[in-house]
Amino acid sequence: MDKKDIFKSVYEDFFGIESLSTKNEKLAKEIEELTGVNPLNNENIPSIELDNKNELKEDNKEEIKVNKDECMKTLFEAIDKLYIEEKSKELLKKIIEYMRKYDEKIEKEYISFNMCLYSNNKETEEQIVKILLDAGKIFSYTKQGQGAFFTLFDIEKVEQIADIYNDKNSVVLIKDFECFSKKENNFKDRFLNKFDEYITKNEKEVLTIISADNKEIIKEAFSNNDGILRKFSNFEIIGINPDVQDAYQDVLEKLEANMEVSDDMKIKLLDYVSATYVNNDLPYPEYRDSLYKNILFNKEIPEYEKEKSMDEIFAELNELVGLTKVKEMLKDLVNLIELKNKAKDELKIKNVNLHMVFLGNPGTGKTTVARIIAEMLYNLKYVKQNKLIEVSSKDLVAEYVGQTAPKTMAVIQKALGGVLFIDEAYSLASGSGQGNSYNEEAVATLIQEMENNRDNLVVIFAGSKTIQRRQQMNQSQYTIIDESTGEVGNMTGDMLRIKNKILNNELEEGYMSDAQKQSVLDLHEYTKSVKL
Repeated sequence: MDKKDIFKSVYEDFFGIESLSTKNEKLAKEIEELTGVNPLNNENIPSIELDNKNELKEDNKEEIKVNKDECMKTLFEAIDKLYIEEKSKELLKKIIEYMRKYDEKIEKEYISFNMCLYSNNKETEEQIVKILLDAGKIFSYTKQGQGAFFTLFDIEKVEQIADIYNDKNSVVLIKDFECFSKKENNFKDRFLNKFDEYITKNEKEVLTIISADNKEIIKEAFSNNDGILRKFSNFEIIGINPDVQDAYQDVLEKLEANMEVSDDMKIKLLDYVSATYVNNDLPYPEYRDSLYKNILFNKEIPEYEKEKSMDEIFAELNELVGLTKVKEMLKDLVNLIELKNKAKDELKIKNVNLHMVFLGNPGTGKTTVARIIAEMLYNLKYVKQNKLIEVSSKDLVAEYVGQTAPKTMAVIQKALGGVLFIDEAYSLASGSGQGNSYNEEAVATLIQEMENNRDNLVVIFAGSKTIQRRQQMNQSQYTIIDESTGEVGNMTGDMLRIKNKILNNELEEGYMSDAQKQSVLDLHEYTKSVKL
């Protein structure tokens, strides 16, 4: 064999190039016969043309610009659908515009868009996180990561802040700050210092949102560290609730997607939403979905309780046996509130404090009277919702240290806008001062929140005469009704100025009836402190 042939054989055996080339050509020919395209022809291979500076040509740049424009349009459309104030929508759009300009080197300064969100709508929270997450990715403003949600109810150790700012999260939302104010001062200080440290360290990688129902909750939570709050307060998003028409349309659309809705059902649905939506205490998504599922299951619009007139409420009260003085006091109370509503600011009557203590043995009608009072106060627009939340001490007191205040706060939040009725209140009072810190924590939380929400909550403590240490709750803040004897005790409210106007005949003729005047004078006798 020739040396050349020997080396050729060795070369092919070792590298297989000759045989591989032959096989490729054979395969290419078969493909060409089937498709008409020869894959080995270089003219068929796509390429990206680069100019001398190794940059994309102008047509490719324009394509990227169009894609960014489409992304901006999609993000803005999502913002327009949010249930937030118009100013908040404009703010979010400006933030996204700035992200794009920074990405395109138009803006040189990096701005941390940590923000406050004031909303109780979970869907709004989720949508805002998604919008900012998408914008951060598209314009490379935050690190590539995910959105995450955290509640302060679950954060018991300062070290857990590290879980919030882990490598995976690029937009985080922290909520339930109302429970933060009930934690120990030492924990709050350490938490805020560590929180500040992580915010600063992750300034260009993680966008942080702190969320609460209202500004007051956030202010109270950060009262010991204004510096951190200033890092969020430049960008505030304020949520709103849909109006009645929006709520009706949302429910109707969900129903029509799954069942046939007659014209009669549409009318009844509108009536139901108009009557119940404004006074409901559920976050909007829960109200909408609960109503939708109810109708989908029952195939009919649910009935709702129509608002009773004051005459109907008093007729129900008068059906109760005895309680003569209680009935008289409630009539005087109604007259006073009606006068206050009519006078508005002209007579400068401060809000009457209507927190109450009901004393009486089981079966004396404490719960029944409480329900009637809730209906009265709603009819008078003193409370926003016709609801009575009934709880006992076990619904307020937790089993472990640090859990009672959040548990009590959750009950209070549920009762806001109506009346909170606490039965067996003696269970709370009996342990106070005897080493039962859980009971004391519940009572302290209640009293504080009663003061903070004095215009949005009425609390009724109920129990037998064995309720201990009532005096520590400051009796001048309550009306004390003994349903066993019918006696009525203290009622705060400041009627000295109006009383003097009545006695000195300084009111315009016809401004108030003789019955209303007498009610003011009668109620003044129940009042211990006068603060007009």
